[in-house]
Amino acid sequence: MVKLIAITPSAEELVGYCARVSAPENQGKDASKLLAYCVKHGHWSIFEMANMVLEIETGRDVAPQILRHRSFSFQEFSQRYSKADTYVERQARRQDLKNRQNSIDDISTDDQIWFRNVQEDIWNQSYTAYTQALDRGIAKECARSLLPLNTKTRIYMNGSIRSWIHYINLRTDKSTQLEHREIAEAAKQIFCEQMPTIAQALGWAGNTT
Repeated sequence: MVKLIAITPSAEELVGYCARVSAPENQGKDASKLLAYCVKHGHWSIFEMANMVLEIETGRDVAPQILRHRSFSFQEFSQRYSKADTYVERQARRQDLKNRQNSIDDISTDDQIWFRNVQEDIWNQSYTAYTQALDRGIAKECARSLLPLNTKTRIYMNGSIRSWIHYINLRTDKSTQLEHREIAEAAKQIFCEQMPTIAQALGWAGNTT
């Protein structure tokens, strides 16, 4: 799940206004052509003038991939302070033997069912032990070690428009793990809705999945 939390008011207008710092007589004019020009010629610094914050729900297996993007600022749900309560069910895919970073969606229905049932069994067993540990007075920061990697977490991800452009371009690529790619595609959709002029200049408009 990905949703918009906040964005700089009139983000596109602000970016255009700041881009014309050396031509103040033009700062009140429409900046659509200027934004397109800057995208075309790689003048990315102007897109640092506005920010967007998204809320992302995913598993602890994917969260580290997101947190690796260090041009962003993050706040993540803390299992030291709050009790975890659910997990994210993952789809089974076959390992690509030619590319260790790729998986192939051709696992049989029986194996899909097995994988889904095993996830549920592991969660139930782990969560029971986790709850028992808390009931025994064991600190959350210790008890969380009993939980599986697909335990659900929530992240607030804040970055400049420039950072979001880079993130979306990188993480919507087919080389990205499917579950992370779906998050990036959702972020791209929000970006296009909030900043249609920039999205069109990037070639993203009408190109979301």
